[in-house]
Amino acid sequence: MLTKADDGASAEAQFQDNADVSVQEDGDALTCAFNGAWTTHSVAHVDGAMRELETRDGVRSMRLDLAGVSAFDTAGAWLIKRLAQKQANKGVDVDFVNTSPTMAILLDAVDDMAKFEDAPTTVGRFDWLAPFEIVGRNVASLGTDFLAGMHILGSTIRGAQMKLGRGHAINPAAIASQIDKMGVGAIPVVVLMAAIVGAIIAQQGAFQLRYFGAEIFVVDLVGILIMRELGVLLTAIMIAGRSGSAITAEIGSMKMREEIDALQVIGLNPVGVLVFPRLVALVIALPCLSIIANFAALGGAMFVAWSYSGIPPQAFIDRLRESIDLSSILAGLIKAPFMAIIIGIIGSVEGMKVGGSAESLGRQVTTSVVKSIFIVIVVDGLFAMFYAAIDF
Repeated sequence: MLTKADDGASAEAQFQDNADVSVQEDGDALTCAFNGAWTTHSVAHVDGAMRELETRDGVRSMRLDLAGVSAFDTAGAWLIKRLAQKQANKGVDVDFVNTSPTMAILLDAVDDMAKFEDAPTTVGRFDWLAPFEIVGRNVASLGTDFLAGMHILGSTIRGAQMKLGRGHAINPAAIASQIDKMGVGAIPVVVLMAAIVGAIIAQQGAFQLRYFGAEIFVVDLVGILIMRELGVLLTAIMIAGRSGSAITAEIGSMKMREEIDALQVIGLNPVGVLVFPRLVALVIALPCLSIIANFAALGGAMFVAWSYSGIPPQAFIDRLRESIDLSSILAGLIKAPFMAIIIGIIGSVEGMKVGGSAESLGRQVTTSVVKSIFIVIVVDGLFAMFYAAIDF
């Protein structure tokens, strides 16, 4: 019976029993006899010799004898399997002999790893396929994101579903909290941005129209452009950068800390708990912010028209009543809920895709903002074409 000291000596001896491989050549046939402990602690000593065997050419058959192996784990199995895979790819007939059932199980377990190790050398010969691979991956990713977005949209339309399909309790406090963060908190920056943009449009429009003696028409320019296009578009872009990124970061952080998995474990639906309040808040907040942005932009334009072109506020308002009608106001506001849904869905989908690293979180937040802004602009263009087609 071994004592503790004997056990330690035995373990130390096992670690010192380094892996070894002896090679016998018989013409174009090669026999590799493996000896010693092929474990994580010892395979580093034989890695160079194994790589030399992997690159050896002129071999017709290779016999791998594991009779002398005293200890075996996945590290040793992977090293031997890698040698067999490399030579098999060259057309060599590889045969394992004297393998115990345990060795066979480990060799089968690392089979996929050995094939993956060899994959880059095969793909590298066809570099001209790389652009097609990138396009294919992006198309597949686009399809996956679309299905995920439709799942979130369908779940939201169906209701809160707080209990994984067994309840429709809506949490008004969560929705009100999100409206406060996404809507009320964004008012200062939206007002400032819209007022500056409206002032710039008014100044540049008046400067150009002055050559034709038609400075008064700058009111028409500002009114139609702000009400139909820029008011809601600039607000949506600002919300995409401000709130869309926040949605992705919040959901992504919960995904990293496995809080979403915890919600599922206790029987709660992550879409109902996390996504539904944010989508509802965006649908409510974005049209309201668009109205505020319209007033701020018109206010900035009115100030510039008064100070730069000498158009008094009363004349500005009278001309504005003639240049715009209800359709001009509705044309912009109708877009707002659609843009809000797009921003919320993209932010939620990208948040759910976050992995376990901070790099993944930053990458998905960036992707969320870029995708949201791009699709919002595309949707605005589609609405413009639709309005022109129906003469709205």
